[in-house]
Amino acid sequence: MNAHGTGTDLNDETEGGIIDRVFDLQPAVSSIKGTTGHALGASGSIEAAVVVESMRRHELPPNIGLVNQDPAIPLDDIVREPREWQPGPAISNSFGFGGHNSVLVFSPRAE
Repeated sequence: MNAHGTGTDLNDETEGGIIDRVFDLQPAVSSIKGTTGHALGASGSIEAAVVVESMRRHELPPNIGLVNQDPAIPLDDIVREPREWQPGPAISNSFGFGGHNSVLVFSPRAE
């Protein structure tokens, strides 16, 4: 899962809580904003491209800059280092000002 992951308390706690509530078996969670910064309206497109590239490379990107996980964020598997990954369905969250939100689901190409 590519989290919106802005690094703000309210956003990250809310998003982490929802991921915890929705998934019985939590997916690995990554956010690239520590690498790219917040690109405002372009964030969703950049993050979608990273999910597709992650599938192509079979590697999950790390959460750059994460040293200590906030105990208020109930996630068990936050990606801290690049990790090999066998691609499966992947989710990318993008949340914007005024309720402009989207969640994209990607599936690897069948070969």
